[in-house]
Amino acid sequence: MQLLRSALFNTLMALSVIPWVIALLCLMPFGQRVRFLIPQSWARLQLFLLRHICRLDYQVEYQGEVPDGPCITLWKHESAWETLCQLDIFRRPQSWVLKRELLFIPMFGWGLALLNPIAINRGGGRRAVEQVVSQGKQKLADGSWLMIFPEGHRMAPGKTRRYGRSAAILARDTGVPVIPICHNAGDFWGRVEFIKRPGTIKVIVGEPIDPSGLTPAEINEKAQLWIESRLREISPQRDYEYPKAEEAVRAVRQRNARQASNDA
Repeated sequence: MQLLRSALFNTLMALSVIPWVIALLCLMPFGQRVRFLIPQSWARLQLFLLRHICRLDYQVEYQGEVPDGPCITLWKHESAWETLCQLDIFRRPQSWVLKRELLFIPMFGWGLALLNPIAINRGGGRRAVEQVVSQGKQKLADGSWLMIFPEGHRMAPGKTRRYGRSAAILARDTGVPVIPICHNAGDFWGRVEFIKRPGTIKVIVGEPIDPSGLTPAEINEKAQLWIESRLREISPQRDYEYPKAEEAVRAVRQRNARQASNDA
């Protein structure tokens, strides 16, 4: 039965992209805040369909006060689900850092392109970092929030990897707060899974991290340690690569140091 529910959801999700792109085209002459209503309403529709078709809902816990001004949000990346959720949790104009290949998907990618995201070549190395920092500064100056997945791609539950530097460098350069966000969507909608399992995804929005006086490495470490610690609280049943969050972050740092040494 859950297979049929998931198939129905996927079908409706795909069909809904067409009117979404048409509506976005019609609103192109208007400002960013007006155009943002289209992807926001589309994402909320998908969450509604997930709730009523797949019986998959979510709840949010806020551990700090969300600032009024622009922020950089760092998300755990396990599923396609969080790309929908972020539009509902933060009902503010947003810009996303994403791999440019997504823009080539018929209809969906074209709609994304109309929203002018920061589309990077993930293999671009330093050039990709410079692109995120340069374009990110402009997005923040325009009042947009930035949605970033610092792990770079979807991770299997219980896994993590070195965080990319671009968001932390951007935070250091601009002084904009960093909000870490943890969730366990991978327990219900895995990164390569078709079936969406029923249940309630838990989302925790962390207290903003003030980047003042911190290096990019320290910003990343604070965010990653917080996210991995909260994950072990909301999903203790997972088979974690490292039982303790401190061990996971330490191992990531050591692997990064070894890689840098090998590259030297």
